[in-house]
Amino acid sequence: MTDITIKSINNSIVEVTASGHTGYGESGEDIVCAGLSTLIQSALLGLLSVAKINVKYSVDEGTGSLRFTLPSDLTEQERHDADVILNTMLCGIKDFYTEYSDYINLEVI
Repeated sequence: MTDITIKSINNSIVEVTASGHTGYGESGEDIVCAGLSTLIQSALLGLLSVAKINVKYSVDEGTGSLRFTLPSDLTEQERHDADVILNTMLCGIKDFYTEYSDYINLEVI
């Protein structure tokens, strides 16, 4: 089971945590886990490389976890860019959740 927690303040995502493997398929062949990982990692890369936001993040490959937190002092433009990137990520995650809810625990708070 992959646990995903998305925290928001004033309708803007400020933190994303994902941990665990979905168990949909064997390690290395789990398309659900790979898809979720791609969505979340791409969002982080977009924040860092495209929007140039100094996001704090940590990765633990052993447990399959990724966590990132946005700074609280974003400019209006940075907040806009982060919202576009992260809400696109959330749309993708929700789509996966709709199809594979037996393998994903999604909490948006």
